[in-house]
Amino acid sequence: MYADRVLSGMRPTGSLHLGHYHGVLKNWIELQHEYECLFFAADWHALTTHYDSPGDIEGNVWQMVIDWLAAGVDPSKATLFIQSRVIEHAELHLLLSMMTPLGWLERVPTYKDQQEKLTEKDLSTYGFLGYPLLMSADILIYRANRVPVGEDQVPHLEFAREIARRFNHMYGKEPGYEERAAAAVKKLGGKKAKLYEELRTRYRQQGDEAALESGKALLAETQNLSLGDKERLYGYLEGGGKMILTEPQALLTAASKMPGLDGQKMSKSYGNTIALREEPDSVTRKIRTMPTDPARVRRTDPGTPDKCPVWQFHQVYSSAEVKAWVQQGCTSAGIGCIECKQPVIEAVLKELAPIQERARALTEDPDTVKNIIADGCEKARELARETMRDVRESMGLSFG
Repeated sequence: MYADRVLSGMRPTGSLHLGHYHGVLKNWIELQHEYECLFFAADWHALTTHYDSPGDIEGNVWQMVIDWLAAGVDPSKATLFIQSRVIEHAELHLLLSMMTPLGWLERVPTYKDQQEKLTEKDLSTYGFLGYPLLMSADILIYRANRVPVGEDQVPHLEFAREIARRFNHMYGKEPGYEERAAAAVKKLGGKKAKLYEELRTRYRQQGDEAALESGKALLAETQNLSLGDKERLYGYLEGGGKMILTEPQALLTAASKMPGLDGQKMSKSYGNTIALREEPDSVTRKIRTMPTDPARVRRTDPGTPDKCPVWQFHQVYSSAEVKAWVQQGCTSAGIGCIECKQPVIEAVLKELAPIQERARALTEDPDTVKNIIADGCEKARELARETMRDVRESMGLSFG
């Protein structure tokens, strides 16, 4: 079918902070070297909760893309695009909505959770109820089979898999499917065809998952099949119809270890962030005024690093030697809190310096950023159009 293809998106909230960098961007930067990656600005998703204040979205998208590039996301390795510029997302979302049971949407855990948290907003909207389906369309339109998510997003991915399964079951049977699949097996050549049939039998009769994976790997490395034949053989292997939409799997990402300035999760809503493009003076001031272990009222009072938000920063930024120095100095009152904070200040500024330098250059050259996105949108559209041709045909909407 495809080499592993990764899709990930981010809602445009404006300039990004260290929490985004350590929680998402560092992971993207690693993934772009291992997989075919598509990263997108989820501007329609921003409207699900900010439909009444859309004025900042466009500016936020461009600032966010600058931060991505400055942090090291490489447009020669990954495709960067804006969700709303690939209109096929909306078409697939609409078509999937025709066959999505209402109960499936209402049971997504974040639906009730977000409504309870964001009580100041009226989220009893059609768009908010349907956002997990839009998220599914975002993934399925690219036949992405790997999606980096945290534990809290796993139910959304399971939802996308259920949607793909339901769609393939309802629309994947084409006229003469069995005969076409059998003809496609012959095109594999004698040895591969025999192995494919053996693996298919093992999976269908014994539920052997290893045989299924081996069969998929066999098809993935086969070069001489058309896309249609490959899709037929993927479906035939599993006992279903033609695999039109790919079931995505989670690439579980570790939770960000980057705390906020107050020890809570770093979040704009908590006012405890350090932005990637924050001025060095402001970064220094914020870290210097961070709360510390409340037991250290005076310089001579010993402290406990585990009770101090600054210690969490040391966990992210400091070497073993520096951490040992902090442990010894804090518990014995050998160092003061200002001394303890200095290595953190230096490490954060060192990390941010190259990011800020690249961001300045990109800010002064907006045409480069716009061209990167225009190229990315075109690449994304090509993939999306290919999927939509198959979707329309399977639903009787091709009118060829």
